[in-house]
Amino acid sequence: MINLLQIVDTTTRIANAVAENDANKDGSISLGELLTLGGWLMVPLAVLFLATIYVFFERLMALRKASSIDSNFMNIIRDHIVNGNVTAARSFAKNTNNPVARIIDKGIQRIGKPIDNIEKSMENVGKLELYNMERNLGILSLIAGIAPMFGFLGTIVGMFQLFYKLAATGEFTIQSMANGIYTKMVTSATGLIIGLLAYIAHNYLSTQVDKTANKMEASSAEFIDILQEPTR
Repeated sequence: MINLLQIVDTTTRIANAVAENDANKDGSISLGELLTLGGWLMVPLAVLFLATIYVFFERLMALRKASSIDSNFMNIIRDHIVNGNVTAARSFAKNTNNPVARIIDKGIQRIGKPIDNIEKSMENVGKLELYNMERNLGILSLIAGIAPMFGFLGTIVGMFQLFYKLAATGEFTIQSMANGIYTKMVTSATGLIIGLLAYIAHNYLSTQVDKTANKMEASSAEFIDILQEPTR
């Protein structure tokens, strides 16, 4: 049975282990101090975190710009095409900077050719625009996979540090265990958090790409319908 003296001694050792890592000596530990306890593995994890933030906001701004389509865009194109003013239609599409306008511009350039050829040309441009929108999304998918693995590596490093110190000193105390356990817990938690953030960012951006792709397909179909309307 554990007596009272053993409990007091264990509690004291735990308090001393925490105090060793308390730079402010106020009984608490800041986030920065906690992260430094993860050791050198926090460096690649920090790089992965910064890459996640950069790619997310860079792609978010690019996709918002790509999806900003004037609701009257296709109506103006229809009016020009139906009135036989192809030059004005192309000029309007060419001066509009978004994927839908570039697809329609390619279709206008092919007016006079068979519908199948026009559709194929527009489809090729659409694939290129879709590829541009999905650029760098693979980085987020990669980070979502490898960040938790770096955390798991931290678990291995932390346990190695723990058992190496135990083997070298022969002491099984809270102080001897603290550093290894800190490395294990901090890196594991950080890796999981970064992986989760990258996973959420990837899925959110993929949803935005799908929405823009649907607008592109709808506009392409509407343009083909316009070409089959009688001119005035």
